[in-house]
Amino acid sequence: MLHKIMPSPFVGYVLATLLGVFTYLYGLDSLHIPTNGDEMVYAHITRVTADSGHLLPLQSQLKETRNTKPPLLFWQGITSTNWGQSWSLWNLRYPSVIYTLLTALLVFLLANKLAQFQTVEGVATPSETGFIAALTFLAFFSTYRFGRPFLINPAEVFWFFLPFFSMLYWRTNAFESTISVPLILGVEVGVGLLYKSFALILPVGLALAWWYLHQRDYRWKAFLHKDSWKVAIIVALALAMFGLWFVFDPDPQAVWREFILGENAGKFDSRGGGYFTTLFWGGSSVWALLAGYPMNAGLLVFPVIAVFWIAYRRRLLLGDSEKMLWIWMAVLFMVFILPSQRTARYLLEAMPGLAILCALNWQRIGRGFFVASLLLSGSVLALLAFLSWRLQQEIPGAGVYSPVYWIILFAALALALFAIFWARYTRVLVNVVVLLVMLMLAAFLRPLDGAIGKYSAEAQRYTMGKDVWVPCNFRAVDESYRFLLPEAKVHGYWAEPPLGVGELSGKYNLFAVRVLLNEKCGGCKIIGQRLEIRSRHSQEEILRILKGDVFRQLFTKELLIEAPQAAPIMPLAEECR
Repeated sequence: MLHKIMPSPFVGYVLATLLGVFTYLYGLDSLHIPTNGDEMVYAHITRVTADSGHLLPLQSQLKETRNTKPPLLFWQGITSTNWGQSWSLWNLRYPSVIYTLLTALLVFLLANKLAQFQTVEGVATPSETGFIAALTFLAFFSTYRFGRPFLINPAEVFWFFLPFFSMLYWRTNAFESTISVPLILGVEVGVGLLYKSFALILPVGLALAWWYLHQRDYRWKAFLHKDSWKVAIIVALALAMFGLWFVFDPDPQAVWREFILGENAGKFDSRGGGYFTTLFWGGSSVWALLAGYPMNAGLLVFPVIAVFWIAYRRRLLLGDSEKMLWIWMAVLFMVFILPSQRTARYLLEAMPGLAILCALNWQRIGRGFFVASLLLSGSVLALLAFLSWRLQQEIPGAGVYSPVYWIILFAALALALFAIFWARYTRVLVNVVVLLVMLMLAAFLRPLDGAIGKYSAEAQRYTMGKDVWVPCNFRAVDESYRFLLPEAKVHGYWAEPPLGVGELSGKYNLFAVRVLLNEKCGGCKIIGQRLEIRSRHSQEEILRILKGDVFRQLFTKELLIEAPQAAPIMPLAEECR
């Protein structure tokens, strides 16, 4: 496919892959990358555990949030930050990117292998199919959002995809192996459980059993006699590895109470709405989970929807490997219908397989679906151009965006238009355009990690060793301020609904408060200020954005204020804990 653009298609795909790697590394140390609120919770537990000097038990200052996940993620963070001595977002996050890139490599290898059995005329070569699959996986927004921050998901996706990769890549030998492969798979799954939860043994074990049964052409007697005990070995070994947490943790009762009962059994709490009510209505309904796969695809939502339709139409013609990947996706969906809390995030383990299915059907997907994704990508790029221009206007003379930024932004727009209007390049360039959109999103937010979005060196020196109260609207949000005011004693106050300067100055000696961009603070002793992105907009604010008041609704000004007359509050009164 890329030979239509470049003399060597291999060079073109390598350049596109390097773009993907650069996109995932760019801005990795930013406080403003797409992420999830749990990241700062995990960072907090990692930091406090590292400060204790022991790997177990896990430590936390958050109320009822200590054994929220198994220890491997926190040990990973302790290792990458050298026991907290090199405490930075980059050091916390780079192992996540390594995991994501390793998963992309597995996707490339498996797609390349499976494409060797393609017999449909006009499809890409096996190596091209491998590159398309890897680039598609990296172009999924769920991969970008959850595959870079300090979260469970990058390791979880890798370790739970690895067993299925192993079974399909070494197909005959893997399925017929009596001891070695089941033991290897048990270790792989066990590591995944020590990152995520013992509960993941249910979808993994069920899917592997279904695969073995499928390999036996659904001859139950042969499966029960020759394969069922292999699945039992995998499940038993994986659970035994997870059980080591209870063996080595000095407080196993807390693990049982906080993780088994609180974190896992709590997923079946319908929060007063009734199980069947939440099953069919609301943001945690089965319908929301059903939309999870296309939602996880982000800008590639339209090609992914097309792949589902193509699979349905070709259901009698699907090869065994495709059927097995669809089985894995179906099992995840069926299992995660059961908890009362349902989210597209629970389906992330299937996204590598979905990327492979997309690549195998790349030529069967109608061009219009790719054009729709390119139009959506172009709209996002146009919005970023508008917001960048407004931000540049609001801060004249600051040089917020460099000429290189504008060149890449308009080049990405031009590339999207080129791919839309020249049919022969549409399929070739769609993943490149989507990756450029994600890169430009990071570049758009990058100035907020510079002078306009950080407290000055003077403000940081002023707060050294002092108690500083900062706003938060989620658990451990105040942990992020340790990267903004690294030497301060940071505490959080609940800021929903937002509190005013007058109310805060009566409670705290030194505090941060968010105000409107044009709001003045007469008589305040301002130590520092910075620009921040607003979140959790009200319905009225969303309407204002739709009417054109975009900039003032998206950004806010944060002031660091000292109020010496306030009665000091002890750190134990932290309201965000």
